[in-house]
Amino acid sequence: MKNRTMDKGVIRYKRGHAASKEMMERAFKGVHRTNDRKYIDNRDLYDEGSRDGRDSRAHRDSTYIREGTYNKDDTYQKDDETYHSDDTYDSNGTIQTEGSGSPSRSLRNEYYSGSGWTGAVGILSIVLLLAGCLRRGLYYSTDLYPVLLIAAGSTLIMIVLFLAIFHPKQEKEKKQAKGQARKQVRLSLVYWPGSNERMVGRMIRMPGLWRVLWPLGMMTCFGLHAWAGSVSKQGSMDEMIRWSMLALFTLLTAILAVRTNAARWLAIGWQMAGGLLVLSGMLAVCGVLPLPFGVMRTADPEISSAGARLGGLLQYPNAYGAIVGMYAVERLTAAARVIARPVSAGRLIAAVLPLMPAQAALLLSESRGAWLATGCAAVAAFALQRRGARLPLLLAMAAPLACAAWLYRQLAAAQLAPAPVPGLLALAGAWAAALLGTLLLCRLWHSGAAKASRAAALTAIVLAGAAAALMAMASTADRLAAGVGTGMSRLQMWRDALQLWTKAAWLGHGGDTWRNMFRAIQSSPYVGGEVHNGLLDLALDMGMIGILLVAGWFLLTLRSMLDFAPQLLPSVLVFGLHGAVDFDWSFTLFWMFFIWLGAWADALKTEALEGMQSAGTAEYTTSRFRARSRFFRSLSTQSRRSTVPMRSNFHIFQRVTTRLIRVSTVMIILFWLGGTVWLTSRYALAEVQYRQAMSEPAGTPAQKMHLTAALQSNPNRPDIVIFLARFLPGREAESLLVNSLSHSPMHPQIYIELGQLAAQFGEGQQAGEYFEQAIALNRYDGIGQSAALYWMEQAARREWKTGYRDRARQTAAAGVQMYERYQLLAEEVEAGDVRNDQRFGIDEQARGYGENLRRLASASSHPFPPELTKQSPSITNE
Repeated sequence: MKNRTMDKGVIRYKRGHAASKEMMERAFKGVHRTNDRKYIDNRDLYDEGSRDGRDSRAHRDSTYIREGTYNKDDTYQKDDETYHSDDTYDSNGTIQTEGSGSPSRSLRNEYYSGSGWTGAVGILSIVLLLAGCLRRGLYYSTDLYPVLLIAAGSTLIMIVLFLAIFHPKQEKEKKQAKGQARKQVRLSLVYWPGSNERMVGRMIRMPGLWRVLWPLGMMTCFGLHAWAGSVSKQGSMDEMIRWSMLALFTLLTAILAVRTNAARWLAIGWQMAGGLLVLSGMLAVCGVLPLPFGVMRTADPEISSAGARLGGLLQYPNAYGAIVGMYAVERLTAAARVIARPVSAGRLIAAVLPLMPAQAALLLSESRGAWLATGCAAVAAFALQRRGARLPLLLAMAAPLACAAWLYRQLAAAQLAPAPVPGLLALAGAWAAALLGTLLLCRLWHSGAAKASRAAALTAIVLAGAAAALMAMASTADRLAAGVGTGMSRLQMWRDALQLWTKAAWLGHGGDTWRNMFRAIQSSPYVGGEVHNGLLDLALDMGMIGILLVAGWFLLTLRSMLDFAPQLLPSVLVFGLHGAVDFDWSFTLFWMFFIWLGAWADALKTEALEGMQSAGTAEYTTSRFRARSRFFRSLSTQSRRSTVPMRSNFHIFQRVTTRLIRVSTVMIILFWLGGTVWLTSRYALAEVQYRQAMSEPAGTPAQKMHLTAALQSNPNRPDIVIFLARFLPGREAESLLVNSLSHSPMHPQIYIELGQLAAQFGEGQQAGEYFEQAIALNRYDGIGQSAALYWMEQAARREWKTGYRDRARQTAAAGVQMYERYQLLAEEVEAGDVRNDQRFGIDEQARGYGENLRRLASASSHPFPPELTKQSPSITNE
């Protein structure tokens, strides 16, 4: 917020103490409260100044904000000689005055509380949003850790600076050289001017602060799952950290939304993030920007008709298409508002500039779900427009969509790998044609010629839309002709997920439920670490509680947008619609975009209310604020009528209670941020140590040292435990793995490792139990089943050599049962009409193990040659 001393537009009255006091008492009668500020109608001051012939040009500013000091009896204390005030403008034309303190101190504090803090919060929020774009959408927890450390650390620093700058003002000393009188601090029921309590109280009562409760609720629920026990403690902890990041991001954007020029900051951040995602993807396709894994290539026609799909910075085409669709539909509604009225060519081009590349990136993603969700959002945007503003929306969409469809066909024909120069020329040509076409359509529409120009504009729109639809739908038709196997796999996943959800319908199973449990309940050997449905994924993790929390958050955000920012609602619809058919919500960036749009709507609401307020409209003071003002005035009147001890006791009790609440709030926030920094730093350190261990030669002491350090920092990760156990002696490794089962009871690889150790100890029965549990958790894992057969054979051989032939035959019989179930399951998959994405089947090596076990189970002498059991099948760690 820019502070500039008012040298124009405000009348300074220097008639002495008596005249100033009389004028202020007359103006004080029109006081009303809004957002804990005193707003005084200054029309009487303006009229008085006009009668005295003084210059007054502040007709726009009809509200005088006075933040002076008052005593307990609400009498205004003034200097005996001169009326000192520091008058400043805010961005809405409101006069802000600080009546205490030296001018330099007042201006410095106003700078810190105004534009300085706004800039700090705005820059930090934009940096976090851009970091989410650059780090693969924060899908992986390892990408989230450094971003969260930056966010929490920066917020802690800002809070410390805030508390250091804004310290409570005690009663001032007696007047010094300049003759200032001692000022009393008002004991208000609402705020204490200039104190930390007042600033904290204002933050607590911020209009958009309620949004922080939703991610905080999710964070708390995942924390309870991690504490009480879940299918994966590491998964629950990672989800808790992710929602802590979202709660912190919501807090920052909520603070930003109530600041001056907040809508401008939020618009800049939205443009930067959307432009980064779109341009990086388009330049990667044209071969200019090296973007590893930015383009997904496949030979499966069911996945891509062109053989390549654009995934951009997110490295996943479906999620990339959805987030680009959110950006494109918001830019479309913004361009429609500009086109609705005659504007200059430069402003028109600036409004429609992002549309063509955004729509081309959406088409290049080949995400049918993103296309459908964006189309539904565009229809909703069309319906939300007023009757006279609907045609400008079509005008803004026609030429960019037609050019984007043409560019898509050109790049798809080259499998998204054109030569750099032809690719850039095609991009530049389509972009220029879109801008020129939109400019011509708008000039034709605003030409003034009655029906002919409008009919021509409508015809051009229809032709462009039809051409775009024909070219864009070619990809979908090709993929549908190739088959609908991917869609059938998703339906199968959803049926399995619904059955799993019914086992814990209200509370869920904790974080990463599907990723840890789908192998145990899947009805066919499909591949899917994600359930491809945000609602189902949330229901599995959190049950109906999580569904209700997110639904309430979503509906209240939509309600807020309908009143003050309907142009943002279509983007939120894309977020909700596509999240219901894919795993967009597993990307933290999607939630950050959703939070950003909600804060943007709050900022626009604040600007609208401040605009009504600065215009001097009496209607702005709503019934709620009037009721609150009357309530506080009645309390003040009753307190004056009561006895002095009762009034003093009430004020003391109120002060203690209010200060306790505010101090507790600050302490909770500091504890939350400090705990988040501590936990995240430990997990980040464990990840660094684990990566260093993987870079060392296998089996070296250096690798063991790094794995030990990683385990000390994060004992919940099963992959660290599994690798470290292979360096330890048998019993120590077994103890470590058994202890890890309390954190990851559904991890099949831990049971396989325990089965191997038991087989090496010659404990065939115990090994069989571990392998049975591992197979139950992942029955379509051919390599795991083959490894179980190998180690059962090894256990039987050791028991036979040590003289325990009966135990050896029992172990072999258990192995034969495993083999027969494995064989029967492979035959069912081969004979059934189901997708076999895992290529599940029985190989020759497994058949050899099974035959050896059969011979051993029925033999009285050593039944098999040793050459068949020299090598175990390779096992991949998950």
